[in-house]
Amino acid sequence: MRGSRIALVLAALLLAAPVMSFSAVAGTYPSRPIKIIVPFGPGGPADVAARLLGNILQQSLGQPIVVENRTGAGGVIGTQEVAKSPADGYTLLMMSNTQTANESLMSPAQRRYDLMRDLVPIAPVNSSDLVIVVHPSVPAKTLPEFIALAKSEPGKLNYASSGPGTPYHMAAELFKAMAGVDIVHVPYRNSGEARSGVIAGQEQMMIDAVPAMAPNIAAHQVRALASTGKIRSDVLPNVPTASEAGVPGYEATIWLGLMAPAGTPKPIIDKLNTAVNDIIKRPDIVKLWGAQGAKPMSMSPEEFDKFLRGDIVKWAEVAKRFKKS
Repeated sequence: MRGSRIALVLAALLLAAPVMSFSAVAGTYPSRPIKIIVPFGPGGPADVAARLLGNILQQSLGQPIVVENRTGAGGVIGTQEVAKSPADGYTLLMMSNTQTANESLMSPAQRRYDLMRDLVPIAPVNSSDLVIVVHPSVPAKTLPEFIALAKSEPGKLNYASSGPGTPYHMAAELFKAMAGVDIVHVPYRNSGEARSGVIAGQEQMMIDAVPAMAPNIAAHQVRALASTGKIRSDVLPNVPTASEAGVPGYEATIWLGLMAPAGTPKPIIDKLNTAVNDIIKRPDIVKLWGAQGAKPMSMSPEEFDKFLRGDIVKWAEVAKRFKKS
C-alpha cells in the first residue's frame, strides 16, 4: 500500500512538472533584452511600427527592446534569421504581407524556410490603406486618365516598389491585372528608395502606404490618384478609392504583425500577445495611428494563425493571376 501511494505521488508530480515549468517560463520571461528584427529598410511602416511598439513594450516587459533592420531578398534574409534563432522569445520578427506573398512567389529552396512551419504567430499590429501616386510630370490627373495613358503606351510607363513580393509590388500587379494595363516593375531595395525614385521622376508611378506617402502628397511632390481601401482614407478624404475611381472591386492593404521561431513556449507567446494587444488598444496609440491612416489589429495567436494561412492563399491566387498576364 505504501509503495502504491508513493507511485501515485510520483505520477502526480510528473504530470504537474510541465505545467510548473511553463508557469516558471512565463514568470521569468523576459530576463534580458529582446530583439525585433525588421526584414525591411529604415523608415518604412514595419520599421516605424517596430520602434514605436518596442519603446512601449520595454516599459511593460521591463527589458530593453532592440530593433534591427535585416534587409535583402524581398524580406527573406531577416525572416531566415528569425526562423533559425533559438525558440526562447528573445528574437522576434516584424512581418507583413510580404512574408505571406513570398510563400507562393518563392520556392522553398529560395526561402530556406516555411513561414507556418518554422515560425509561430504572436499578434498582428496594424493595417494601412495604400495610395496610388504618380510624379507630377505625368499628364494624368485622375485614375481613369492614368489607365487610358497606360493603355495608349503599353510597356512605356514604370512603377516603383520596395522589391518583389512586397505589398506594394503585389498591389501594383493586382492593379495591372484588374485595370488591364502594362506597366513595367522597377524594384528598389526598400520603400524609402522607391519613394525617392518616384519623387525624383525616375519612375512614373508607385503604390505606397498612406502613412508613408501622405507627407509627400501634401508637399505636392507626387499626385494622389486613388486610395486602395474599401472606403476613403481619413487621411486623404478627397482622394477617391480605386474601386470608385474606375477599378471596381480593387482593394489592397499592408498589415504588420509579430512572429517568433517555432517551438517558442506557449506561455511566452501568450504573454507577448497580451502585451501587444494592450498597447494597440490604448487610446493614444489608436489616435496616433488613425492620424497616419493606420488601424490597430487585435487577435489571439490562434486567430492570427488562421489569418496568416488565409492571406497565404489570397496572395497565391494573385500571383497566379499576374504570372499569367
